[in-house]
Amino acid sequence: MNKVIETIKERSSTRGYTGDALTEEELGILLHAGLQAPTAANRQEIHFTVLDGSHPVLQELEEEKNRLRNITAPPHNFYYEAPVVVIISADANFKWGTLDAGIAVENMALAAESIGLGNLIIGCISDAILGEKKSYFSEALRLPPSYEYKIAIAFGHKAVVKEPHTYDAAAQITRL
Repeated sequence: MNKVIETIKERSSTRGYTGDALTEEELGILLHAGLQAPTAANRQEIHFTVLDGSHPVLQELEEEKNRLRNITAPPHNFYYEAPVVVIISADANFKWGTLDAGIAVENMALAAESIGLGNLIIGCISDAILGEKKSYFSEALRLPPSYEYKIAIAFGHKAVVKEPHTYDAAAQITRL
């Protein structure tokens, strides 16, 4: 079977990581996969903010997310203690930035799976990062001017294995 198709079939969200750091080579592969994603009109407006899993702004995002949802002391933070989190942002004034970020994050998720790393695509912080503290988080994450959060992804070595999800093709596909 084709390696790309195998990777797509094998990929699942990882919600548990070992304490092992990513190598510079691994991180480089992931970032280049995101940078190689196509963008509308080839604007290449996607920006990647790379954070160590212990970066204090991640804790602040977790606290703000929990405050907005009235959650107290969840068992895991939103990135499940992954050693690396990448925040993907795009120009808020560009119509296709969200779509471009989605393409980039999928490239990165498949690249991670292909080299044996776990990953978790993260949307759950959007209310916190785009809410009343948007300016604060944009500055803390050093987002370019006029850019805003679109999606994030966590990476690390898998400590848990989860089977890929199943689907109901008959219910999810309409052929005309």
